[in-house]
Amino acid sequence: MPDRGGGTGPSGPRIRVGRPSRRARTLLMTLGVLAVLAMAFVMFAGFWTDWLWYRSVRYQSVFTTTLWTKVGLFLVFGLLMALAVGLNIWLAHRLRPPLSAMSMEQQSLDRYRMGVAPFKKWVLLAVMALVGLIAGASASGQWRTWLMWVNGVPFGEKDPQFRLDVAFYAFDLPWYRFLLAFGFAAAVLSLIAAALTHYLYGGLRITSPGARATAAATGHLSVLLGVFVSLKAVAYWLDRYGLAVKSSDFKATGNWTGLRYVDANAYLPAKTILFCIAVICAVLFFATLWRRTWQLPVIGFGLMVLSAILIGGLYPAIVQKFQVQPNEQAKEAPYIKKNIDATRKAYAIDTTRPEEYSGKSTVKDKDQLRADADTAASYRLIDPNIVSPTFQQLEQKRKYYQFPLTLDVDRYQGKDTVVGLRELNIRGIPKRNWINDHFTYTHGYGAIMATGTQTDANGSPIFTEQGLPTTGQLGPYEQRIYYGEKTDQYSIVGGPQKELDYEENGEKTTSYQGKSGVNLSNTFNRAAYAVAFSEPQILYSGAIGDGSRILYNRTPKERVEAVAPWLTIDGDAYPAVVDGRIQWIVDAYTTTNGYPYASRTTLGESTADALTVGNQQRAVVAPQNQVNYIRNSVKATVDAYDGTVNLYQWDKQDPVLKTWMKAFPGTVKAREQIDPDLMQHLRYPQDMFKVQRELLTRYHVQDPAQFYSGSDAWQVPDDPTTKDGNAVPPYYLSIKMPGDPAEKFSLTTTFTPNGRPNLGGFMAVDADATSKDYGRIRLLRVGEDVPGPQQVQNKLNSLPSVATFVRDMKGADSDILYGNLLTVPLDGGFLYVEPVYAQGRNAQYPLLKKVAVSYVDADQPDGDTTKDTTVFEDNLTAALNTVFGVEGTAPPATQPPGTKPPAPVTNDVALKQAIADAQKAYDDGEAALQKGDWAAYGKAQEALADALQRAAAAGAKLQSDTGRGGTKPTPNATPSASASPGTPASPSPSASPGAG
Repeated sequence: MPDRGGGTGPSGPRIRVGRPSRRARTLLMTLGVLAVLAMAFVMFAGFWTDWLWYRSVRYQSVFTTTLWTKVGLFLVFGLLMALAVGLNIWLAHRLRPPLSAMSMEQQSLDRYRMGVAPFKKWVLLAVMALVGLIAGASASGQWRTWLMWVNGVPFGEKDPQFRLDVAFYAFDLPWYRFLLAFGFAAAVLSLIAAALTHYLYGGLRITSPGARATAAATGHLSVLLGVFVSLKAVAYWLDRYGLAVKSSDFKATGNWTGLRYVDANAYLPAKTILFCIAVICAVLFFATLWRRTWQLPVIGFGLMVLSAILIGGLYPAIVQKFQVQPNEQAKEAPYIKKNIDATRKAYAIDTTRPEEYSGKSTVKDKDQLRADADTAASYRLIDPNIVSPTFQQLEQKRKYYQFPLTLDVDRYQGKDTVVGLRELNIRGIPKRNWINDHFTYTHGYGAIMATGTQTDANGSPIFTEQGLPTTGQLGPYEQRIYYGEKTDQYSIVGGPQKELDYEENGEKTTSYQGKSGVNLSNTFNRAAYAVAFSEPQILYSGAIGDGSRILYNRTPKERVEAVAPWLTIDGDAYPAVVDGRIQWIVDAYTTTNGYPYASRTTLGESTADALTVGNQQRAVVAPQNQVNYIRNSVKATVDAYDGTVNLYQWDKQDPVLKTWMKAFPGTVKAREQIDPDLMQHLRYPQDMFKVQRELLTRYHVQDPAQFYSGSDAWQVPDDPTTKDGNAVPPYYLSIKMPGDPAEKFSLTTTFTPNGRPNLGGFMAVDADATSKDYGRIRLLRVGEDVPGPQQVQNKLNSLPSVATFVRDMKGADSDILYGNLLTVPLDGGFLYVEPVYAQGRNAQYPLLKKVAVSYVDADQPDGDTTKDTTVFEDNLTAALNTVFGVEGTAPPATQPPGTKPPAPVTNDVALKQAIADAQKAYDDGEAALQKGDWAAYGKAQEALADALQRAAAAGAKLQSDTGRGGTKPTPNATPSASASPGTPASPSPSASPGAG
């Protein structure tokens, strides 16, 4: 008997080999279950954290509606595809012939049949599951198409060809095309699966003699082919309507949408004929159930293919060649008119009519021109695209704060104001670690503002809100910024770990009191976020406890896009202080690419300019989206402290917005709920304006013949202040348009004729949301011989005074920066105003040093051969006086009766304190250096840098104050570049080249 024990035998000790012990099997099973649970939890974590986030912002309905729509589409279409393919495989198996007398071909397949036979049910289920999963996943991506179809609201407008409501093309046709594509996929996959099954089981033969297919296989496959051809007939019928939204190249427009002559007179009847042929061909395929022959269906299918080539391809080409091209302008004129009307309506420019503006001055009296210049506009000398480094240097305060590259322009107390938020800059944290990055440094602090029309004596902005915490015109408000454009990392707040609030005469700490974010008090949520953010410390860190909340998705654009995924977001969210809170204002658009006859545009290309190129902060969210209908239908706000998102219905007539409001009820508030204080800061959005100006380069022309010739086409000029060759950005500016009684806050731009540098047009829109004319676009068609922006810039650069200034600045190792070139209509002519900045090589920020002004008048005065006058002066008042040839005398400043003159402002105390702080910081640093305490030394160096910065600012302020009227006026003072028209110029010390 063999030894079953563990003893030894004649050959020596034996090794016992057997099954794993019960304990080992239990351990393996446990590990397997844990692994499955871990994988399931990883997949579940993303879903759970998304649900928690939507619940935290109170937009659960968006999450649930989107989720259940995707799940429903996945299940319905996945199941339909699985059933279609599975049913045809089962049917092909049931219709298999007997295999008693197998051919050699079938005998060679026998081993495959034998291999499949024991698992045929599982193979069938696997095939069904695979095609079902693929089809379901594809269908779930069509959730927007489904919601728009099922909730579609009529436009109340009909297309000019088929007289169908626009909603059919925008909402219905995309869904029908998806169903058609799904039907084609199901038919093709079913046909392939059925053919393979018939071949495997002998219903189809390739090399065997005799009939190639059994009668059952012939009938089955013919029905499937009949279904395919029937779907092709439906496709031909839908293609007729698709012509109204079809894109094509047309030399008159480049990008053409809609029917042209050849479409209406060749393709449209061809599609109808092909539809009829396809229906007949489908009937012939279905008839094989009785005739059991392929002859007629094959003839019919061949006829359909030949017809598609001859009728659908060759005939339209003949019509285009011999009917259209010999007289294309006349043939295409009616269709060009339809395209013009539809495009103008789709982009909300249908009420814009060019107004003739000769460019010839209607006022010849120089004093009157000078007086009118004072009221023509609020000339914004502070360029928000240049002065960000100035804000950074003067108001950053700490390295862990930052301002955006491009500041914003808003209105406060009726004045154009440049605004920037002091946001958190995580890269500037003195010591980077997980606690500092996510617990200690959590928010920015304060809104910094400066008047847009003036600078101080040194060329620095005049701040109306500054400091840390800020003080100024706003009064008390919540200054902490937990949500901002630069806040792209998560923070955990409100728990045991205190946050750094700000540093000013010592560190101040705080703990978040808002209700934003997701509660991390329970272990399950912490584990989910540890997995979702791939950060295990979230699960076990002692810095997280009762009251801890995690804040993420913190940029305004992210939050609005998440709660309203059906909106396209403007590239520039801007802040405003409203009712004691900082609110981010976000413009959002509803779009479609299914507006019949309206030409399409690519959002990313239309909204690109000299500011957005390379600046993702200002880029539109969906850069490659092609659309042919757009409305600024929603104004959204995001609270900078607690992240609250509010969506307001702005365009009450927009059918696309009404459709989405039906799909997501309760998510968009009524326009009447907008706070009046918030309304003061709403403005016309830049991206909408840029799309409209791009279309108006061609579609300001409404005569089909002139449109076809392109003789009056315009272009958006390149920005003359840069060398990048990118389009000039539009500018917010308070301006008085011809015929208006007063200035209006506007968004403006210029046009030049296509291929020429002179001015062709000027466009401005009333951008003030409180104005009854909000959104009204004024378009001036400028007469010939009016210099354009590039020509004015070139003439400015050729002035001897400019050459001297540039040479002196370069000699002093300083750079010259040209600010925004503002264009203002004035008494029939145009006034160009451009601030010029200088920045020393070792300076941290630019200062306004000069102002260039040019008045162009196409009506040439006697003895003037230049047709325009360009000057380069120290300040705006002097420049306007010189350009109009008026004596530079300004009226004395007056005060209302009964008011006390303001006390002279001095900064002696601030300067002395800053010097004392610098000395103390230096002494502390030396002491720390002797002790080898490098941490203390680093803090002392930071304190020293801050004190020196404050000392420099206080010194400059003191010098400015004494120059304005203090006890020690500076000799040889020159007028400040900040002086606005009609006000006395403030004296300032003579600056040597390179100052700044």
